[in-house]
Amino acid sequence: MTTTRQDAWTQDEDLMLAEIVLKQIREGGTQLAAFEEVGQKLSRTAAACGFRWNSYVRKQYKSAIEMAKAQRKKIRKQEPEESAEQTKPSYETESQQPEAGGPLTFHEVISFLQTYENSGSAADLKSENEKLIKKVTHLEQQIEKLQAEKETIHSNLKIVEEDYMMLIEMMERARNMAVLRDDERSRKVKFQVDRNGNLERAEK
Repeated sequence: MTTTRQDAWTQDEDLMLAEIVLKQIREGGTQLAAFEEVGQKLSRTAAACGFRWNSYVRKQYKSAIEMAKAQRKKIRKQEPEESAEQTKPSYETESQQPEAGGPLTFHEVISFLQTYENSGSAADLKSENEKLIKKVTHLEQQIEKLQAEKETIHSNLKIVEEDYMMLIEMMERARNMAVLRDDERSRKVKFQVDRNGNLERAEK
C-alpha cells in the first residue's frame, strides 16, 4: 500500500531519520536504504524522507556526518585485523569510541565537537554563524526601512485622496453655478406698458 502521509515532521521523527541515516553511513550502507527504513517506520515515502534529510535535517548534522564517515573508514580498516585477531582488546575506551553500528547519541556528538573544538571545522562553523548574524541584521534593517517607506506612502496617499475629494467638491459647486446661470439666461422676458405709456421688462 502506498503511503500518503503529508503532515509536518516532528522533532522525534527528525531525530529518528538522522540516527538511521548516520547508522547507514557508518555501516557502509546507502542513504536510499535509510530513507526506505525510515519511511516504513513513519508511514512516509522514501522520497519524502530523502527530501526532508537533504532540505533540513542534514544541515543540522554536518559534524556528525563527518564523524560517521571517519568511523566507516576506521571500521573498514580494522576488519582485516579483527578477522586475524578477534581476541585483541581495543585501546580506546567506550566513552572515546562509540559502538560500531549502534545509534549515535548526543553524548557522542558532544564529545566529538569538544575534541575538534579548535579544528578547522569549528572555525568554519563560527565564521558561517557570524555571516548569518550579519545577514540577519542587514535584513532587519531593510525591513525597518521598508516599513518607514510604507508609512510615508500611506500618508501621501491619504493626502492625495483628501485633495481629490476637495477637487470633486469644487467641480460640483462650479457645475451647479453654471447650471444656475444657464437657467437664468433661459428665462423668457416680456415687455409691458406702464401707466405712462413706457415699455418695461417683466420676468414671467
